[in-house]
Amino acid sequence: MYLLEYIYVCNVNIKKKQTTMTLNYLAFAIPAFFIFVFIEFKIAGHQKKAKVFKYESTVANFSVGIAERLLNLFIAASFYQVYQWVYVNYAIFDISTKWYVWILLLLATDLVWYWYHRLGHEINFLWAAHIVHHQSEEFNLSAAARITTIQSIFRNVFWCILPLIGFHPNMIITILLAHGAYSFFTHTQLIGKLGWLENVLITPSLHGVHHASDEKYLDKNYGDVFVFWDKIFGTFQKEEEPPKYGLTHPIKSYSFLWQHFHYYLEIGEAYRRANGFKGKWNAVFGSPALMDQNIRPVLEERYFQNKGQHADKPKFRNYLNIQLVIVVAMLTAVTLCYGNLSLLNKVAVLIFILVTLINIGALLEQRKWIYYLECFRLILICAFFFYIFGLLEFLIFPVIILIALERTFSLRKLYMKHVFEYVKAS
Repeated sequence: MYLLEYIYVCNVNIKKKQTTMTLNYLAFAIPAFFIFVFIEFKIAGHQKKAKVFKYESTVANFSVGIAERLLNLFIAASFYQVYQWVYVNYAIFDISTKWYVWILLLLATDLVWYWYHRLGHEINFLWAAHIVHHQSEEFNLSAAARITTIQSIFRNVFWCILPLIGFHPNMIITILLAHGAYSFFTHTQLIGKLGWLENVLITPSLHGVHHASDEKYLDKNYGDVFVFWDKIFGTFQKEEEPPKYGLTHPIKSYSFLWQHFHYYLEIGEAYRRANGFKGKWNAVFGSPALMDQNIRPVLEERYFQNKGQHADKPKFRNYLNIQLVIVVAMLTAVTLCYGNLSLLNKVAVLIFILVTLINIGALLEQRKWIYYLECFRLILICAFFFYIFGLLEFLIFPVIILIALERTFSLRKLYMKHVFEYVKAS
């Protein structure tokens, strides 16, 4: 889903009735992403590989990707501005834009990615942002969505090397779009080994090795497009046995918030427990392989994330799916028309979608506080429309009505009865 990383740079201006309206047509990459995932899902079913997808994991993958796309709307333009600033003020060389330079830039981009990616696995505070991408225990196109905004910021800091060398920012943006598009299609199990291409490109098989938790596959295949760098720096590994995907110590939660922030909490706990400067330094900048594995279970219990995954099937899927469709539609529309929206509308959509994603995670986890989150979301919606129509002082009335309905009909019990029902797994 990070095909839209630089959405502002590709704006198309349409003039109508002497009014300039800015549309971001790359917004349509969002529904295109879901179409590709749907196609993969259907092919997996046809090939009798239904285990490639798991409903809860796929929804969790979508939630992470939606949040990243949404938050990046507010900061994506600044990435290009930073590249431009570095290029204008600090470029070491004046590199031309001739055709062969594009090849050099693609190689340079992939090399920078390799080292950003490798360091993202070797340094705790970078791994905290990147670990979200590896949490899925299913390897399919939906897993490509697991990119956080913090990770996007980190990798763009690394890519500032490119304008510093002297590559033009417009070329960089174009190459990064192609780079991101290619890596999206490497997240699938439905494409097997590709013969001699395995010695040139990072294929789905090779990237699947990178997502594996098997000991022989750990910390391998960091390249995004080419295998050259892994071979040069000794991190190349072919797929031999079928990989087991996910983390070596899987998280037990589908919570949107926990998936994003659990490792930061682990770093904080490791820092608190450490003695002396060296210990505290290692907690932040040390290797994730040296992290005390007893910390996560303690934090899971402290933050009520040690709940086992329910074996039965939930009955609330339609309710959850409707919410997912709504936030995807809103994200697409807001991305398309972002430059024309007021700050109030942008912030309102931001809050609504983030609260809804937390709600979706709570549904998957069957958290009992979800009812109160639903009430909060409803009040937020009322507050927005009351403010738009200049009636904010009357917001107290829907609050009173909600309380009266709760007291009269026990809305919480009715809600919990339906949300917490399961169908026995066959």
